[in-house]
Amino acid sequence: MEALALERKEDQKRQLKERIARLKKERNAIILAHYYQRDEIQEIADFRGDSFLLAQKAASTDADVIVFCGVHFMGESAKILAPSKTVIIPDERAGCPMADMVNVEGLRALKQQHPNAKVVAYINTSAEVKSETDICCTSANAIKVIESVDADEIIWVPDKNLGDYVSKFTSKKMIIWEGYCNTHDMLTVKDVEEMKTQYPDAQFVVHPECRPEVVKLGDFVGSTTAIIKYCRESDCQEFIVGTEDGTGYQLQLDSPNKKFHFATKYLVCPNMKVNNLKKVVRCLETMQPQIYVPPQVADQARASLERMLQVK
Repeated sequence: MEALALERKEDQKRQLKERIARLKKERNAIILAHYYQRDEIQEIADFRGDSFLLAQKAASTDADVIVFCGVHFMGESAKILAPSKTVIIPDERAGCPMADMVNVEGLRALKQQHPNAKVVAYINTSAEVKSETDICCTSANAIKVIESVDADEIIWVPDKNLGDYVSKFTSKKMIIWEGYCNTHDMLTVKDVEEMKTQYPDAQFVVHPECRPEVVKLGDFVGSTTAIIKYCRESDCQEFIVGTEDGTGYQLQLDSPNKKFHFATKYLVCPNMKVNNLKKVVRCLETMQPQIYVPPQVADQARASLERMLQVK
């Protein structure tokens, strides 16, 4: 019975993938998937990446339709950078609690308190917050972006953990917002120490969205893309991974003979996991839900995203 159920499930998955392939062709669509998506979503993606790479792909694609498999702010970034494209997401409930921790009113008040500061916003923010920002950044380019800004004071939103990490690489005064990523912030020193005892030969690779005391334990600290690259190129054969568990798909793809242990079973972003193949089919069939960003907000937010893309 179990084998039959498994066979049916695989058959259904195959049919959904075939339907997606046909619809993509009909719509001239491209599928962008974040590294934290379910394996089945990453399998069908034209491009897998972190928010920075996917923002670049959105800006440069020839496709008419972008299916963005990630969370809402990522779809907004794609729409801002590619305003003439139709951007759809499989499930509009895929939000980002960290992005919701910063609001326009609070940011404006902070700007008034620090009139000489420039605002650097992590890409994990809403379009409205981006429109109040001087320049955006990702975890991959945050240090370069901060150094590129012509100001001695930086208002940093919204992730305090990433803000703490990047502050160690700049002499600029950092005014750090009190937001955090629910998933990365869950990881504790105790979790990591237990894993290190269990796997003494493994290196600990960690995302800077984790707590400062956890980041300190890292053999390597970097963005999701940087972690994947480091593990691929490293001579080490075993890793304890301190980032969202969807990354396992690309890690295993790149390094099938290496061992990866996630630092805790709770490194799962529920918002990233709401998308599935059925929802991808439905959004391509109905062309809904579409991402809409008001033109004035989009124009201002685009300027801060484009400044980020210009930083080398």
